[in-house]
Amino acid sequence: MDPRINPYAPGAGTPPPELAGRDDLLERIEVALYRIRAGKAARSFVMYGLRGVGKTVLLNKVRQDAQAAGIYAVTVEAPENRSLPAALAPGLRATLLRLSRTEMAKEYGAKALRALGGFVNALKVKYDDIEIGMDLPVEGGLADSGDLDHDMTELMLAVGEAAREQGTAVVIFIDEIQHVAEEQLASLIMALHAASQAQLPITMVGAGLPQLLGQMGDAKSYAERLFEFAHVDKLDAKSAEAAVVLPASRENVDYERDALREIVSKTSGYPYFLQEWGKHAWDAAANSTITAADALEATARALAELDASFFRVRLDRLTAAEKKYIRAMAELGPGPHRSGDIAACLGRKVESVAPTRSSLIRKGMVYAPNHGDTAFTVPLFDEYMRRAMPDFQRAP
Repeated sequence: MDPRINPYAPGAGTPPPELAGRDDLLERIEVALYRIRAGKAARSFVMYGLRGVGKTVLLNKVRQDAQAAGIYAVTVEAPENRSLPAALAPGLRATLLRLSRTEMAKEYGAKALRALGGFVNALKVKYDDIEIGMDLPVEGGLADSGDLDHDMTELMLAVGEAAREQGTAVVIFIDEIQHVAEEQLASLIMALHAASQAQLPITMVGAGLPQLLGQMGDAKSYAERLFEFAHVDKLDAKSAEAAVVLPASRENVDYERDALREIVSKTSGYPYFLQEWGKHAWDAAANSTITAADALEATARALAELDASFFRVRLDRLTAAEKKYIRAMAELGPGPHRSGDIAACLGRKVESVAPTRSSLIRKGMVYAPNHGDTAFTVPLFDEYMRRAMPDFQRAP
């Protein structure tokens, strides 16, 4: 069929043509943002899950809906090796400039800009990746102590007051939160807690890998009461089928039942993989009915493409010892696996491979779903490792 009208959209954060199975979660977040804007109590939201489940897509959808409702959005991706103050400052500056130009919030918006100016100038020495600040006004004694906990709280309170005067809310959207350093995460949590206690309309909607729950709990013990943690998982069979079938049906294309069964089975219902398989099934089909043979061809093409890109780019970041460790995990199956079982598979003691495991956690390749357990953050990675390193020898 014509690839120019292929409806599927595999990609990092690319919106799928059919956002199936997420309506309940989106509604819960919408209700929370409405309540916060109205000055009512509601918790901030954090979505967590494996790679490829659509967290970034959901984050972008919530942001777009919030902005359409007149809510101000500050968008941050928390990359590795960058400070949270540096990531936050440009988005906050743009939002506060807009707020300070409105008649209702002019005074409070200007105050919040001065708070941001003090915040940036005081922390530039500590976080030398902060790049803005020369054009920001300052007010002595406002968010300029150089203590991140104190200054972050004063800044968030000032932003919340400006939003309240405008009759709106400010939502900070942070993707990949697991990359935020613990002390910086603790300061943000403390600041949001203070704003919540003051019933100010500023909140956060974030997304990250599963280890995020432990990281936020370690940063502040009350994080579990301040945030609603939403697990974003693979789709159930009905939603997975809808994600594949509905985009094609809009182009008057349908699937044989066996073709659909092959795709849902091979992808395990993970949204990113569903888009990959759908794309290749469409391209393989000769006419407006996608057959089981087309789906089998899609499996071969999708795996080849994933092996060369999605999976390979993650493997290439690893040291030889790390590759061997995750190959041992793959030998044991999808997981999770006990750390002792992985070490035994390598013929090593748990203590000797613990630094390798810790390094893999820091790189976002694995996480600990429970104490002593280890699991992949990337779905189907065990199958890939067996293809990529077929000659692995398990210790007797």
